[in-house]
Amino acid sequence: MKTKAFRIGTRGSPLALAQAHEARGRLMAAHGMAEAMFEIVVLSTKGDRVTDRPLSEIGGKGLFTAELEDRLLSGELDFAVHSSKDMATRLPDGLELSAYLPREDIRDAFVGRTAPKLMDMPRAAMIGTASLRRQALVKKLRPDLDVKIFRGLVDTRLRKLAEGEADATLLAYAGLKRLGKPDVATEILDPEIFPPAPAQGAIGIESRIGDTRVRDLLSAINHAPTFAAVTCERAFLEVLDGSCRTPIAGYALVEDDTLRFSGMILTPDGASHHSIAADGPLSQCHAIGQQAGYDIRAKAGSSFFEFWN
Repeated sequence: MKTKAFRIGTRGSPLALAQAHEARGRLMAAHGMAEAMFEIVVLSTKGDRVTDRPLSEIGGKGLFTAELEDRLLSGELDFAVHSSKDMATRLPDGLELSAYLPREDIRDAFVGRTAPKLMDMPRAAMIGTASLRRQALVKKLRPDLDVKIFRGLVDTRLRKLAEGEADATLLAYAGLKRLGKPDVATEILDPEIFPPAPAQGAIGIESRIGDTRVRDLLSAINHAPTFAAVTCERAFLEVLDGSCRTPIAGYALVEDDTLRFSGMILTPDGASHHSIAADGPLSQCHAIGQQAGYDIRAKAGSSFFEFWN
């Protein structure tokens, strides 16, 4: 009897497809399996279809995953491949993030049309970005700059930039590298000055809890340091109720058996911000991120969060 192929769910953007192909390639290599054993199933999500409004106005991060998760729960997909930073902190009942591929670069890329670096931009220059975190960080560093909403695929945003709709934009450097376009970046931003979104650069694989066949398959390509780092970052995000309505940054670095975490929260205008640092054993990755979230919330005080509401 012919063995049934595994069905891999993904969005249809060039970046999403590149990530799904990477996951498939790693599985083929790890298990010595033929490409025919993996069927890539492309689905359109609401986040892909509605690009004329900020995500905060149409439902947040889950808009990039809901259709895929519905098919996972129904059994129509075996697992789904995601950009981890696009995932809600609370997954639907019955689903889990079961594996992460080795993480790409966590940094943001600045793509300047009228100046090559963020700090070199002329006063009142226009930056295009859909990310509230990036908007807030730009305003923190350069309050004189203007910001406008830039949504759409990477190529769409680069086209808008080339057509003069903005003087610069910001993109995840990992995405540019996966698309074979790292040279588009005119500056790579220091994460200590311009910290990334939690889980940026990490490809996550979501599957059904209790599906041991799929879990055993995916365990062979799970990258333990990335799993620990992203688990920490998502725990930080969850404590702060992170969504597309809140400017939150954070990243964890793994050094041997130690995890070091840095986090930041900002008001949308970048005028007020608080930072936190924490470290501990890798085995406590979730607890480290969670405690950092509680600590920064206490540090900021309740009045700070009025800006988020």
